[in-house]
Amino acid sequence: MKLAQRVTELAESATLAVTAKATALKAEGIDIISFAAGEPDFDTPAHIRRTCAAALDAGQTRYPKPASGIPPARQAVCEKFARENDLKYEPNQVLITSGGKMAVYLAIQALIDPGDEVVIPKPYWVSYPEMVKLAGGAPVFIAGPEQEGYKLTPDLLSSVLTDRTRIFMHTSPSNPSGVTYAPNEVRGLAEVLAGRDLVVISDEIYDRLLYDGQETLSFAAASDHAFRQTLTLNSASKTHAMTGWRLGYAGGPIDIIKAMAKLQSQMTSGAATFNQVALTEALTGDQSAVESMRVAFEDRGHRMYERLIGFSGVRCPKPTGAFYCFPNVSGTYERLGVDGSVAFAKLLLDKARVAVVPGVAFGMDEHVRLSFATNMEQIDEGLSRIEKMLT
Repeated sequence: MKLAQRVTELAESATLAVTAKATALKAEGIDIISFAAGEPDFDTPAHIRRTCAAALDAGQTRYPKPASGIPPARQAVCEKFARENDLKYEPNQVLITSGGKMAVYLAIQALIDPGDEVVIPKPYWVSYPEMVKLAGGAPVFIAGPEQEGYKLTPDLLSSVLTDRTRIFMHTSPSNPSGVTYAPNEVRGLAEVLAGRDLVVISDEIYDRLLYDGQETLSFAAASDHAFRQTLTLNSASKTHAMTGWRLGYAGGPIDIIKAMAKLQSQMTSGAATFNQVALTEALTGDQSAVESMRVAFEDRGHRMYERLIGFSGVRCPKPTGAFYCFPNVSGTYERLGVDGSVAFAKLLLDKARVAVVPGVAFGMDEHVRLSFATNMEQIDEGLSRIEKMLT
């Protein structure tokens, strides 16, 4: 049976693949410690679950009306953007989607024609390049210096812009590195893009998971021109421990939002109505659980980072957001007899029974990604296993 070429050329999500393998090994009774999953290990806060249950009991199980998002949810998103990101969007500038990933996909499909270029900083989230390719676009990769956490400077960004550049992908804090752009750094990048006929897709899904007093700035809040050319994406998944609820949202120029909504109406018909009621509660209700999770992630991140930089042959940018460490482990390759991050991760799983995601999936074969969205006991045990293998 012949499959479409776009499917055969599509790379599988490395994070989901590693998580699935670790889960399968655990099911066989093998003691695996997984640092692969990109999701909080906390339950969705109880008040959000109760709100969803009440919505179900009240019969809110029909199609969302409109497909772009029920009015209370879009209003809640507007309030969140104004309160936390200094962004003034109207409800007709907001779209509710079936997960943050769908928001990215819809945006790229709405903006990219074959041959258009999309600038993607490395390391990147695994799905960005594949989504661009599905739209017929051309990913253009660039990385800043390692000692600066690979963050782009205005000059570096300017060096890759062409007349065919249609999108600049901006992610802060970063998945996979946890590195975060400071406000002045965001403003510098925004200035380079001022007046250009392109759109910034600013993926801010980890915007509330910040550590060590790190400050950040929504790209659209950098200036008036940045606001006009930026699509701001977010989700309930990471901040509110709602990965399985599949709830994302976007705010931005009304023409782009309308185009994305048109696509969504033909694809998913929108996020589940009762889940949108839960999203409304997540964004407007008690936020204490968010801070509790943030503090826990901060403590875990400190522990993982401090131990990793003590390992022979390992360097690591300090994570100031999200819940990942992205160590450069290439200094261990020769003595371990491996030729890249895939072989390193396989050896680690086979010998130490620890699952990590190969960095090649994020555009950097010298690295692996470890998630600290797990308890401190698992972090300590997993890192001890890694240390033993490296000594």
